[in-house]
Amino acid sequence: MSLTLGSFLENYLLAETVNNSALGDIYWQGWLTLGVTILTLLGNALTDFPTEIVFLGGAAVLFVTGILDEKATLEGFSNPGMVTVAVLYIVVTGLEQTGGLNGISQKVLGRPKGESSALLRMMTPVIALSAFLNNTPVVAMFIPVVQDWCRKLGISPSKLMIPLSYAAIFGGICTLIGTSTNLVVNGLLVSYTDHPGFKLLDITWVGLPCAFIGVLFLMFTHRWLLPKRKSVIEIGDDLRKYMVEMTVSPKSSLSGKSIEQAGLRHLPELFLTEIVRGDHVIPAPPPQEVIYENDQLVFVGAVDSIVDLYQIKGLQPATNQVFKLDTPRSQRCLIEAVVSNNCALIGKTIRQGRFRDYYQAVVIAVGRNGKRLKGKIGDIRLRAGDLLLLEAHPNFLVRQRISKELYIMCHFLGWRINRGILNNVCCFLKNYSRVV
Repeated sequence: MSLTLGSFLENYLLAETVNNSALGDIYWQGWLTLGVTILTLLGNALTDFPTEIVFLGGAAVLFVTGILDEKATLEGFSNPGMVTVAVLYIVVTGLEQTGGLNGISQKVLGRPKGESSALLRMMTPVIALSAFLNNTPVVAMFIPVVQDWCRKLGISPSKLMIPLSYAAIFGGICTLIGTSTNLVVNGLLVSYTDHPGFKLLDITWVGLPCAFIGVLFLMFTHRWLLPKRKSVIEIGDDLRKYMVEMTVSPKSSLSGKSIEQAGLRHLPELFLTEIVRGDHVIPAPPPQEVIYENDQLVFVGAVDSIVDLYQIKGLQPATNQVFKLDTPRSQRCLIEAVVSNNCALIGKTIRQGRFRDYYQAVVIAVGRNGKRLKGKIGDIRLRAGDLLLLEAHPNFLVRQRISKELYIMCHFLGWRINRGILNNVCCFLKNYSRVV
């Protein structure tokens, strides 16, 4: 939308200036466009209205007054950059569900010791990619990676999100194809002069030092200039601890590795409390303990971290009930619910009450006032106020809206909290509208 407003304003003012050579001769359409543009900028800077609403409102005013026709109004939605990023979100979702983002964060970004080291590790691959790819898709691809990485490291995402955008800009100025602006300027140079145009690395000797200076500036000033925020969701998760059981699947790539080598040692807000191997129980296993096929791993931690367990290849829920649901796992969602006083299964174990048959959902984790619950999940006797993490078809939400037995707190689509998806989309729309 900002692209539509800016393009029209630029072309209109240029035409009026050439024809009339005086600002006072601009017709009412030009003044209205100028006023709407200023109001949209002020609306973004001074109000709490969503960026996309402000820009859509501005475009709607120009369309209703006849300044913009249908083609010009919808032109921004067909922008190749926006379509590319929209398609890229599908790719990113696939990476999330298959665990590919974990591989990127572990192998490319690693586990730095502090914020400065994390900042440098994040900016280095982004600068390298942005030098040869469009900036916007690179940033869009790294947003969920960096968010997940920050959570694992215990670093506020606000410390790395602005440097992520800047790193893409730094890389873009290092080569001719690094950003569309370079290509536009090169095209104008060829069109209006006798210059043959720049080669791929002709501007590197200027762009690379600028990128280096920019990185140094961020490294020395990030402690004071970048905010440190903690979301409400993260604060709430500290109060809800679950116990969940996972099994090392047959022929798993994790078999034969130690807990630390398997990446199960430094999981955020998630602790491996014991390993059950046949009739033998290993409490508080050390990092050097080797895990094997069919080992049952008992974790205690926050709900979002438990969701991450489902993305680790080679682990599967210890309960076989999840494989008895009729719905394919790709169509299921995770649901966080509280057992009410009216629940018919209070006083019964999850297995005795035949929870799966009764609710058409499977209990994969249980929480009770942050306490460590002993025994297998199927043997836990339900009480009013227990927190349950369920796996079920989305229709479960519709059925339970009129039920007083379970109170739904939130649900997870694509193994991510709905509110997190909305935050990512809104963040992208805000950043994209500012770029274009």
